[in-house]
Amino acid sequence: MRVLLIYPIFPQSFWSFEKALALVNRKALLPPLGLITVAAILPQSWEFKLVDRNVRDITEAEWNWAELVMISAMIVQKDDFLAQIREAKRRGKKVAVGGPYPTSTPQEAEIAGADYLVLDEGEITLPLLVEALERGDSKGVFRIEGDKPDVTTSPTPRFDLLDKNAYDMISLQFSRGCPFQCEFCDIIVLYGRKPRTKTPAQFIAELDRLRELGFKQGIFLVDDNFIGNKRNVKLLLRELKVWMKENNYPFRISTEASIDLAQDQELMDLMVECNFRAVFLGIETPDEDSLNLTKKYQNTRDSLSESVEKIIRSGLRVMAGFIIGFDGEKPGAGDRIVRFVEKTTIPIAMFSMLQALPNTALWHRLEKEGRLITQTGNVNQTTLMNFIPTRPIEDIAHEYVNGFWELYDPQRYLDRTYRHFMMIGEPKTNSIGGKLMDWTTMRALFILCWYQGVVRKTRWTFWRYLWNILRHKPRVLDHYLVVCAQVEHFYEYRAIVKEKIEHQLQALPVETQRQLTTIAQ
Repeated sequence: MRVLLIYPIFPQSFWSFEKALALVNRKALLPPLGLITVAAILPQSWEFKLVDRNVRDITEAEWNWAELVMISAMIVQKDDFLAQIREAKRRGKKVAVGGPYPTSTPQEAEIAGADYLVLDEGEITLPLLVEALERGDSKGVFRIEGDKPDVTTSPTPRFDLLDKNAYDMISLQFSRGCPFQCEFCDIIVLYGRKPRTKTPAQFIAELDRLRELGFKQGIFLVDDNFIGNKRNVKLLLRELKVWMKENNYPFRISTEASIDLAQDQELMDLMVECNFRAVFLGIETPDEDSLNLTKKYQNTRDSLSESVEKIIRSGLRVMAGFIIGFDGEKPGAGDRIVRFVEKTTIPIAMFSMLQALPNTALWHRLEKEGRLITQTGNVNQTTLMNFIPTRPIEDIAHEYVNGFWELYDPQRYLDRTYRHFMMIGEPKTNSIGGKLMDWTTMRALFILCWYQGVVRKTRWTFWRYLWNILRHKPRVLDHYLVVCAQVEHFYEYRAIVKEKIEHQLQALPVETQRQLTTIAQ
């Protein structure tokens, strides 16, 4: 069987980093881990070709070669996902689809023409597809019945299918699932509340494979909550610490975690000793009433700002997610988020309007209350809320746009980044500075210094901060410069957010405006 694996285009988004990636000659931030895992689960006697449409387009020869087309996508990739299904069917190809988006809303893929819906987790459902193909079935829907799969059975992804020079970071996964019950989150719907982990040996084998293939990028662990199973995480880190030291710390690692990480100093220390450099936290809002309403109780047990500071001082750069538009939210929520971000010095704050994602507890509650506007959510930052909020949508949208604009003002961003790195605990490993000597990095550094040290009004601030980092925190210099460079993306993206949100507000149908006003009152 000749299988063409297609990864659809991501629209320009908070995480697309086009300008920052261009500085280092990369095409995309992360590769499609799901598809290369699919290729590893399917029979290895089959032939595979992978096309990530964020890197390049599909050739005619690849279309002609394929006997089966397999497409995976997240909700944000919806438009190109459906377009590729239709294009494959136009060419007379059999199409199998899977991933978070079709798992959440399979009917849309079916309407577009997909023949096989391979939903939920592939360790269980992909073998069902293989059996159906061997029987000659022309269609099929394959879903998990009962327990979630044991991820210790998941094979090493087919990293060999990737263009290793196209990506800024490489995706790996250690666990699936999260123990918490946040109302708006679809992770617990897709993967459950009992975190399942790979074995340390399994994870380290994946690192060995990356080294064998010559990958040198940083690694992003795509676990939605890396510390969901703290016992197993510590078992991994104790073995990973030894592997990293023996191999001279070949990879820097970033991941996502819940904020209760701050309450476990041993865990933070182990992460830093294993060359973890950054962690994304779902903070959402500093408003405790909203956190309780959305059942994010883990964020109410300790001071959020003190927890963030603990994590930073332990040696981990903090990124964080923030949301506006919770039910019962008081006016000024956008300003409160901006003030919190400034106080905690978080450089990269992902700011969004709340979306009701399919099948979440929030989705079902709003559906019951008759408040859903559209039947699909969208996690992009350029989209209005897909439900009727409890205060005027215009107020929420204006607070959101103004907050996003302020957060990514070049001066404010540079100030936060500098204060963050002056506070951060220094790395405990020797993995520093080596990449500053290659030509690509030197070119990126030159362009960065030109834009931020010459062209921008913040040029004198840039040079002063750079000198102070060099004098007082030289071990974080390259990390600091990377984060400085990322404002090149956000500086442009904030204007896109402003334009698109304001356009959608103006285009709201009169009936929708009436509904929004009635509910808010």
